[in-house]
Amino acid sequence: MLPRASAKFIAEHSKHAKVSLEGVKRVAHLVKESFHQQPYSTELAFRKQTLNPKEPNAAAIDWIFLVDTLNFSFWSDDETNKTTISYGGKPYTGYWALCAAVNKALDAGIPITSAKYMAEVNEATLSQLFQSDSGPPMPMVSERTRVVNEAGSVLLDKFSGSFVNAVLQAEKSAEKLLKIIVGNLSSYRDEATYQGQQVYLYKRAQILIGDIWACFDGQGLGEFHDINSITVFADYRVPQVLLYYGALTYSATAAQSAV
Repeated sequence: MLPRASAKFIAEHSKHAKVSLEGVKRVAHLVKESFHQQPYSTELAFRKQTLNPKEPNAAAIDWIFLVDTLNFSFWSDDETNKTTISYGGKPYTGYWALCAAVNKALDAGIPITSAKYMAEVNEATLSQLFQSDSGPPMPMVSERTRVVNEAGSVLLDKFSGSFVNAVLQAEKSAEKLLKIIVGNLSSYRDEATYQGQQVYLYKRAQILIGDIWACFDGQGLGEFHDINSITVFADYRVPQVLLYYGALTYSATAAQSAV
């Protein structure tokens, strides 16, 4: 069962969150109208973001792979005192602080995106690379070290040291690449049992594919003939937006828990 089928099963059996068809239509209309005002562009969505790679090449894929491997847990206990990392004279927080840290390391000649470095880096070094300019350190450095070490080792053992080779093995299929990712990297395997059924979310695995597609504008190494097989990546904010517009409704119990 892939994420789309899992989402359908969860939506049909959920007790505390329901999908409202009228709300979905409302959000779809808003999205359509926004596209009329400013058509969607992968260039705007990815390459024009200050910290993202600007050239669609092998180095960009290895950068994307590292960053998406580490793309989790950016919440701060105190929202007024966040992990902050500066790059190019500008401070960044959250996910962008991670990108800033990776770019700073590369500028300093540290091969942080290379498989060998990823496989061997220790927690003390990674903690130093992700040191906050101010505020608390980046969360879960121990877990970040574990997943980076795993990712580097898998690249060396199975993909000749670069995620580019995983992309090539997928033969322009997003679904096949998804299976390659979750079949080889345990940190990308967000799975659970729900109502007695095994379900598969694969959020970061799908983000990884989507980022490569966007970076390459759906061409070359970023061409996937079935890109529509991957689903929306419901990050921290998406459920809040869907709830606000009535596409999701919560039971009283869930609503109280979300406060």
